[in-house]
Amino acid sequence: MIQWYPGHMAKAKRILKEDLKLVDIVIEVADARVPLSSQNPDLRKLINDQTKVTVLNKKDLADPKYNQKWIKYFKNETDEDAVLLNSLTGEGVSELKSILNNTYDRIAAKLAQKGRNPRRLRAMIIGIPNVGKSALINLLAGSNITTIGNKPGVTRGRQWVNVSKKIRLLDTPGILWPKFSNEDMAYKLALTGAVDNDIFDFELAAYKLIQFIVNINEEILLDTYELDFLEDHPYDILADIGRKRGCLMTGGKVDRNRAAGIVINDFRDGKLGELTLEKPAEAAEQKVESENE
Repeated sequence: MIQWYPGHMAKAKRILKEDLKLVDIVIEVADARVPLSSQNPDLRKLINDQTKVTVLNKKDLADPKYNQKWIKYFKNETDEDAVLLNSLTGEGVSELKSILNNTYDRIAAKLAQKGRNPRRLRAMIIGIPNVGKSALINLLAGSNITTIGNKPGVTRGRQWVNVSKKIRLLDTPGILWPKFSNEDMAYKLALTGAVDNDIFDFELAAYKLIQFIVNINEEILLDTYELDFLEDHPYDILADIGRKRGCLMTGGKVDRNRAAGIVINDFRDGKLGELTLEKPAEAAEQKVESENE
């Protein structure tokens, strides 16, 4: 089982709990390919009844059909605003700005009723590592003002960013939770880059990914890697992919670690097509399970 909870994440969680008292709305950025797994349950408990909007980033890498189903799920089942985003092109950012501006207008109206002057809306951006929080802030602010990296945990400190005359944003470090009780969820986070590559087994993760894809549409693997047929077990499928891609060592043995890296990177880069690894029905099942615990 993958486990990773650096000390800075525990500290960040404590700080975030205090900072929640300062903000009017929380923007949670999640990965559209794994909307359920990429939402930190610890953070959701901290947010509680606070006004919230969910941003599903990397929509371009996810299945458009499920993108719409997930938006419908968040709006109908959790009574939250939800927005699809492509942080590379900026698609979806105008919809998010509209939600934030409307929230500002509601708060300003309430302040006016009390005879008080309006102030900037204070919004906090949260999310697990590597879902695109910094990229979103740069889109909202219109300039590259935060550090962006594809290594989990690049943003370590807190910083307020003035987005407009109406909106102020508080960036926060990406925070994972201490223990992954669900193995599939842990591997989904590893596959999407939320967990540092150095602390999980690429080969085991590749087997998981291959099984996920087989369950979705095995033609993806057949077409992408020009395979004549699929073996019954991911172990053998990875070997066939390795042979097709020339991942061979002395004696013709397949370099499984190299082959695993190819499959995982192909998934991360969108070379396997638009893939969503989770369905809204899974979220409903998990909700029922948590209520029964």
